[in-house]
Amino acid sequence: MSRQRKRDAVLRLIRGEDLEMVSRELGVTAATLSDWRDAFLSGGEAHLATRATDGEALESARLKAKLGEMLLERELLEAKIALLEGGRPLARRRWRP
Repeated sequence: MSRQRKRDAVLRLIRGEDLEMVSRELGVTAATLSDWRDAFLSGGEAHLATRATDGEALESARLKAKLGEMLLERELLEAKIALLEGGRPLARRRWRP
């Protein structure tokens, strides 16, 4: 659920709407709504974010994607080598002048 929807749900609770009614309407547990409310009251809207957006997290995600690409490329190259070798190592040819 987005940060804005969480905020709206918490504001409904703060305005006095029934916890059980809001939880049924949104399809989340009452405990989850209570956690959102507590996080909002203790730290405001910033604590409702579920994803890290700092530079370190973004760099980590970029590096993981690059690693995945490289591993896939390696697997494809290994398969191509195995296909070219036909189950046997490539024989070295002697140079004949």
